[in-house]
Amino acid sequence: MIRKSISLTSEGKKELEQELDSLIKSRPAMAEKIATARAFGDLSENEEYSSARNEQKMAEGRILEIQDILKNAKIIRGGKKDKVDLGTCINLDMDGRKVTYTLVGPTEANPLEGKISNESPIGKALLGRKAGEEFDFNGKKVKIVEIK
Repeated sequence: MIRKSISLTSEGKKELEQELDSLIKSRPAMAEKIATARAFGDLSENEEYSSARNEQKMAEGRILEIQDILKNAKIIRGGKKDKVDLGTCINLDMDGRKVTYTLVGPTEANPLEGKISNESPIGKALLGRKAGEEFDFNGKKVKIVEIK
């Protein structure tokens, strides 16, 4: 099976590595929590045990997910700033409202933090454009003010 590479900024990779490290370090505490809950008795009606096992299952799933992402990661290098590309920061004027986005891969996207995916509609519309360009997006006039 051929795996698709996953685009990440170096910052995004570092954040995932920190999360992975934290989850791995939490394993002994989760095992202890399960052991303590198991001591409460009948496991079929033991909510603490079920909750601890569920927490462990979710953490182990996230560990596998992060390991897979990191194994297939392609680090985005901020290249030339003459056009919008992965890893670039873009200042926009959207119908008079000033916004700043960083274009990232879908794994790292978080619009609340100003990180938009290159696969999102606005990300696709921005890709390859140059500073000063204007275009319509969902009925709004968008101007690329600056590319950093």
